[in-house]
Amino acid sequence: MPSDPSPAPSEAATIHSGALLRHPPFLSFFATRTLSRFAGQITSVAVGWQLYEITGSAFYLGLAGLTQFLPTALLVFVAGQAADRYERRRVMQICQSAEGLTAVVLAVASFGGWLSVPMIFCALAVFGTASAFESPVAAALLPATAPPGRIQEATAVWTAGSQFATITGPALGGLSYAVSPAAPYALMAGFWLAAALLTGSIRVTGPIVDRSQQPTPGALFEGVRFVRSNPTILGTISLDLFAVLLGGAAALLPIYARDILHTGPWGLGVLRAAPAVGALAMTLVLARTPLTRRVGMRMFQAVIAFGAATVVFALSQWLWLSLAALVAMGAADTVSVVIRFSLVQLATPDAMRGRVGAVNFLFINASNQLGDFESGMVAGLLGAVPAAVIGGLGTIAIALIWMKLFPSLRHVEKLQ
Repeated sequence: MPSDPSPAPSEAATIHSGALLRHPPFLSFFATRTLSRFAGQITSVAVGWQLYEITGSAFYLGLAGLTQFLPTALLVFVAGQAADRYERRRVMQICQSAEGLTAVVLAVASFGGWLSVPMIFCALAVFGTASAFESPVAAALLPATAPPGRIQEATAVWTAGSQFATITGPALGGLSYAVSPAAPYALMAGFWLAAALLTGSIRVTGPIVDRSQQPTPGALFEGVRFVRSNPTILGTISLDLFAVLLGGAAALLPIYARDILHTGPWGLGVLRAAPAVGALAMTLVLARTPLTRRVGMRMFQAVIAFGAATVVFALSQWLWLSLAALVAMGAADTVSVVIRFSLVQLATPDAMRGRVGAVNFLFINASNQLGDFESGMVAGLLGAVPAAVIGGLGTIAIALIWMKLFPSLRHVEKLQ
């Protein structure tokens, strides 16, 4: 935790709603990241439903996740170096503009009736490339927009805004798709282009990039060396990687919505939003009641709960039970996210935040998008229900194994 004492719950609420949102740099940052998150969540519904509608194949749903992940895997270290060397606001603005213009092309193609599967995958590659640069830059820019000494509170507010977008974005995507397949792409374009304008309005004080050193091949991998030198951070982000990689049932939601729960695009939107409901609720709980003891064990318990909820979702044939399981998955995953992000941000010097954030983002994307690929492949071979059950049980097994492999992580008492 920061050296200054954490505020009491009532004090924290005042900071969240008052000082932070009255602080112009953070307000602009909060708004642009929330809009970008809205666009990304609409993408998940529009592309997932349209791909499955066109192809009827779980394989293509898995391949969509792989297409978005590959740019991250290939460009992650270059993106981290860019975040530490170039103007972070400009890098983020270029990424959002590229995403918005690509969404415009998808909207026009869908409205004209000439949108094809190869075109969708090309767009996903653009989104993946832009995200590979945008996310590490945003994580590195956050501390420069927050009031002094309020990084933790700023992270909580940012997370709450992101989860709100994750809750309402998929539902908005499903409803707009029901009106017209072109409508969600038009919304995505509007959100991303508005975000690009807001990013240009962010004003920060003090240096946010270090141009004193020339980029070298060795400098690209300093983030990896930093993570490897800290067993607690390595254990934390690798646990999240493998747990979510195996438990990634999100790619199967179109199959569950249409073939198992017998609902439509609106139902898929609600299912997509359910984990974020749990995540937002847990974010509010953690903002008022921070993790103060046995942090390591709390994270392992949360991962086990995530796996158990995945199994419940896999076996459910009732929409209400499926939603409850997804809410529980979102809440459990948030505990891991809060611990990981807090450890990384508080332990990393500003000059390296881009490169370390890129490594962290690689792990996050690997768990989410490779998890979609893994789930799609297994579902194509065994069916959606066995694939989700295997994933949930695998997540629980990973948590138990990691407790043995990283005893120092198990004994972490506080976020310091």
